[in-house]
Amino acid sequence: MRHNELRRSPKRPVLWGALVVAGAMALAGCGGGEPEAAPSPSSTPPSASASPAPAPKEGACYNLSYEEALAPTAGGTAVTCKGKHTTQTYAVGRLRNVVDGHLVAVDSEQVAAQVAAACPNKVTKYLGGNADDLRLSMLRPVWFTPTIKESEAGANWFRCDVIGIAGPEALMTLKGNMKGVLGSSRTAEPFRMCGTASPKSDAFKRVPCSLKHSWRALSVIDLGSGKYPGEARVNKAGAEDCKTAAAEVADDPLKYEWSWEFPSAKQWQGGQSYGICWAPA
Repeated sequence: MRHNELRRSPKRPVLWGALVVAGAMALAGCGGGEPEAAPSPSSTPPSASASPAPAPKEGACYNLSYEEALAPTAGGTAVTCKGKHTTQTYAVGRLRNVVDGHLVAVDSEQVAAQVAAACPNKVTKYLGGNADDLRLSMLRPVWFTPTIKESEAGANWFRCDVIGIAGPEALMTLKGNMKGVLGSSRTAEPFRMCGTASPKSDAFKRVPCSLKHSWRALSVIDLGSGKYPGEARVNKAGAEDCKTAAAEVADDPLKYEWSWEFPSAKQWQGGQSYGICWAPA
């Protein structure tokens, strides 16, 4: 089964995981296969003329391309948030790049781990709502550091931005300030996660609910923690809850469709111990 999933390189955030799919017409389930992963973007080497980059400002907006948003180092010039933009900075922090009294490179594992932990922890507070509201949206955090040359010249910051995914390799054009947009159903609706077809279909693409769609992500189902229990058990663990959720929104609770996405063993090991329940829009 082919899915259009968006991934970053191992040191970069995963915009969302490619989940295994099980779906049903009425109450009959069927399993899905592993989706294909999009290739990881390559880093752009720093310019030979790079100078110390000033610390970004929280709340600043940028009109970055898809590739620029996935790059590990910061780029772009701030633009007015009232105009066209694709990212907004929700947090700026200071790098801890001294370990045991030694300065470590800005592209080191230590620095990457610090930023990868800090930015996701701050995004929900900025956008509003809770972790499940974020998971059911097309909004995702991305983060940037200075280039090596900029770091050597004294730049010691990291930048956390929020982006919206419009589809495969495409960013949403954001409007105004993103602060608090997931805090109410009215402002969250344009950013909610929908699909162009059933998640078990080859024609399935994730899109924001503001675009044409036929399926909708209904709920997030937490599957616990610990060792991966196996695909069959993970599927079964969330299927009943998903069927119940789909029945609640169905015109006919005795005949309805649903589709249940659950994590693979690899995704579970990476910390993704939840699945997403879908139903026709």
